[in-house]
Amino acid sequence: MPRVAAIDCGTNSIRLLIADVDIRSGTLTDVVRVMTVVRLGQDVDRTGHFAPEALERTLAATDDYAAQCREHGVEAIRFVATSATRDASNRDVFIDGVRERLGVAPEVISGTEEAELSFRGALSALDASKPGPYLVVDLGGGSTEMVLGQTSPDAAYSMDVGCVRMTERHLHEDPPTVEQIEYARADVRAALDTAALEVPLAEARTLVGLAGSITTVTAATLHLERYDRDAINGSELPIDDVVEASVRLLDANRKERAALPFMHPGRVDVIGAGALVWREVVERVRADVAAAGATLETVVTSEHDILDGIAFSAAERL
Repeated sequence: MPRVAAIDCGTNSIRLLIADVDIRSGTLTDVVRVMTVVRLGQDVDRTGHFAPEALERTLAATDDYAAQCREHGVEAIRFVATSATRDASNRDVFIDGVRERLGVAPEVISGTEEAELSFRGALSALDASKPGPYLVVDLGGGSTEMVLGQTSPDAAYSMDVGCVRMTERHLHEDPPTVEQIEYARADVRAALDTAALEVPLAEARTLVGLAGSITTVTAATLHLERYDRDAINGSELPIDDVVEASVRLLDANRKERAALPFMHPGRVDVIGAGALVWREVVERVRADVAAAGATLETVVTSEHDILDGIAFSAAERL
């Protein structure tokens, strides 16, 4: 089993997975799985380029990840950069900095490939008893990927809405005002209208949510006393309960959010927007499924996501 490193650098965080991958069985064994909030996408939606301090934070985390890759003897590294890097005019500075530290260049992937990798990662650990087709939603800092399929993706779309982008674009007050929330919801709903033209949401029979905003909403729904990856992974919750928790997180101020025992400090200022996006997604999917004569009353949360998909792809390249 090859030992590989997968690095996912998004708008809000950079994450590392070092894993031993069994390609034949489609399984992997974690050696290291860590996340660092670096906010690489700070102000990119407004300025169109990376801020110097954001680059400094991200490259410092990359230095740490490079040391861990050497320590654990990885055979291959795949570094994937997503929404913020697609949008930044000075991304070459970031790409060169990563190459100097890791010996590999970050791959600035499309939203479609991001969705496909997330789908593969999610399905690698999904309970086989759950019915398909599966709609996998990866809610990031700058974009949200939606991909529908049974064993592989049949349709995918990347929306330019995420927890950092929506916070910077709309939710400026603490807590956000009713008017700000309505503008943000209208933005997300317009994006979902476009997504629905590419991805037949009504066909979903299992809705699967990925990434930090969704896992945090799940922790709030479960009323966890600490962030517990094992409790969150694979949990299946009523959509009404998820909506209620999302509203609580959106309406809370930052001090109240910071006091929640499961809350990562790097998500305090953006989780309201993440919860808003997730609420809009689950309610829209449920409504589309119902309009087609079927029912969807629960959502599954997975801690296995694009990182797992990147790790599998890195092992296959060896």
